[in-house]
Amino acid sequence: MSSPQLPENIKEITDQEVFQFNCQPGVKCFTDCCRQLELALTPYDVIRLRRHLNITSREFLEQYALVEWQEGDVFANVYLGMVDDGHVSCPFVSDKGCAVYGGRPGACRTYPLGRAAFQQPDGSHGSFHVLLREDHCHGFAEGDEQTIGRWTQGQGLQAYNQMNDAMIAILHNPEVTKGFIPTPEQRDLFINTLYDIDAFRALGRVENC
Repeated sequence: MSSPQLPENIKEITDQEVFQFNCQPGVKCFTDCCRQLELALTPYDVIRLRRHLNITSREFLEQYALVEWQEGDVFANVYLGMVDDGHVSCPFVSDKGCAVYGGRPGACRTYPLGRAAFQQPDGSHGSFHVLLREDHCHGFAEGDEQTIGRWTQGQGLQAYNQMNDAMIAILHNPEVTKGFIPTPEQRDLFINTLYDIDAFRALGRVENC
């Protein structure tokens, strides 16, 4: 599967290509990427964040998430709710950095890379990475040389990628491509079983997570 046409500041990168990047408080743009942000959350993101915050998944969804159904969408989209501070800031960011760094979402860990996963015609999974060079970011003048593998390991992305790839079977189910329209009950089930895992466990359908 070939990647789509990309904007000039986004470049597909191979496993062997090297880039330089680091983000830390001494960088001029520190935390800028945590503002003016629309951040979609995966089920695994919610699990890791609610564990880090020591709250239930329901409490996390009520306090920190926005669940949106848009016309034409088969499944709900879950976003991190931003703070109305004039900068559309992440609720967990401060001048000192990320308050939930150990449980931060996969997209935050992946940046300045982006990763797209897809299902091959034979049912196997594939993926490709891109490198994002945004005008405001000064991190490319910092740190050691990186590769996709080095960055993935250093940011603890292996588990995130594995769990997020498991969603492909649902999101790209053949019935979806045929025009499947879920009922309201099925839409609720999508959220309750994948994002509100504590409530789902309470029903006795999941032993542990």
